[in-house]
Amino acid sequence: MPTIKEILEAKITEKERITALREKTVCVPSWTGVKGLEREYDASKHPVMNKQKYPDIPRDYGVEFVTRISLGFQKLAAKRMTELVCGTPVKRVYKPENDRQKIIVSVLEKIFDRNRINSVNTERFKHLFACCEIFTLWYAVQKDNNLYGVNSKLKIRCRTFSPMLGDELYPYFDEYGDMTAMSIAYKRKVGKKTVNFFDTYTDGEDSRHIKWSDESGDWAVVEDEKTTLLKIPGVYAWRKEPIWEDSSETVYEMEWAISRNGNYIRENSKPKFIVKADKILNYGDEKGSNGEFKSVLQIPEKGSAGYETWQQAIESLKFHVETLRSLYFTMLQLPDWSYEKMSQQALSGESRKQMFIDAELKVGDESGALIEFCDREVNVVKAYAKLIMGSAYHTDIDALPVENVITPYRIQDKKEQVETLMTANGNKPLMSQRESIELYGQSDDVDKTLHDIAKEDMNDTFELTD
Repeated sequence: MPTIKEILEAKITEKERITALREKTVCVPSWTGVKGLEREYDASKHPVMNKQKYPDIPRDYGVEFVTRISLGFQKLAAKRMTELVCGTPVKRVYKPENDRQKIIVSVLEKIFDRNRINSVNTERFKHLFACCEIFTLWYAVQKDNNLYGVNSKLKIRCRTFSPMLGDELYPYFDEYGDMTAMSIAYKRKVGKKTVNFFDTYTDGEDSRHIKWSDESGDWAVVEDEKTTLLKIPGVYAWRKEPIWEDSSETVYEMEWAISRNGNYIRENSKPKFIVKADKILNYGDEKGSNGEFKSVLQIPEKGSAGYETWQQAIESLKFHVETLRSLYFTMLQLPDWSYEKMSQQALSGESRKQMFIDAELKVGDESGALIEFCDREVNVVKAYAKLIMGSAYHTDIDALPVENVITPYRIQDKKEQVETLMTANGNKPLMSQRESIELYGQSDDVDKTLHDIAKEDMNDTFELTD
């Protein structure tokens, strides 16, 4: 397999160069196409919605539309897993060893805060769990500012690419498994024309950013610049399968069962007037309700007439669908948080916590790759911090230990937590009066509130003395 340097320096056409860069060494499921993950993720593309597999019925009076009920459980699985991972924001734990590193910590956190990293994590992890790969590019914009607590000529931004957004990602790994280049194929409007672009970012001492475009009809280089980070300015993550794994057939079976039952209900739930008689009777030719004050139906002496309703055996269908639904969440180790399920039983706070045990184990299984992704991202942001803070801080930036911690979301009982902590510290207060007022958030002027409380306490003391 050629190295990235050999591909970029080879005497070949730009189209052949791009074809070589598109060689993917990791096996990521396709998002689009006949067998793409999008057909599982998007409920409107499930088999029950396919009119070729499940056609409407032509009648003499027109087309009878069949019942189609789709269930977006795959999308729900990706969303729920993201909530478990990001419901409690990913935390970066720093261990500064001197005052210079404390300043660095402040700068790094302000870079993450300015880019709203918690919201970014929620969006990109949802994409990762659904389409199986993401790439977050960090880049700098020339602009004087003091956003990070130090004077800087750069503003740091980030942007996430994924197949769900119409992007194609092509990581290039060497024989040791290290990513030496990252390429992104995407389309953009240039005037009234849609143009294809292909960007490549390389690693190492000769790190470069190269952009190709086919605006002229053939692929041509439109940008070729060296980068100062000496590394790829972004982080890539991929998965072998979506978070819903091999459970789509279970969802399809639920959709078929509910949809077909809907057809039976429509056909049989309308009221039917039944006449039981030994001979044929003429009826139904009375005038309308506004033309007669009463209607008469004559039947034999031993006959009978009346409305009959359809007695459907609904319990078997309900059992079938409920069993499949339960198996779906059980196999994926995801909690079923629907209001219907949560309200069926009067569970105590501790019992509700137990519902999250399986989900916490699931997050533990997934967190290894996510933490590795976040650790690499911290290193990229550290590289940008060097550009912002200057060479005097380089050694301390490299030496600063940073650990990313993913805490699975769980139901928190604040009262129980406070009581446990107070028991551990000998029933001493855990916060000051000022902190409790600020945390309560109802006071517009904390100092005035403290002063009023102190004044009231003083008045109460004088009254007791009298």
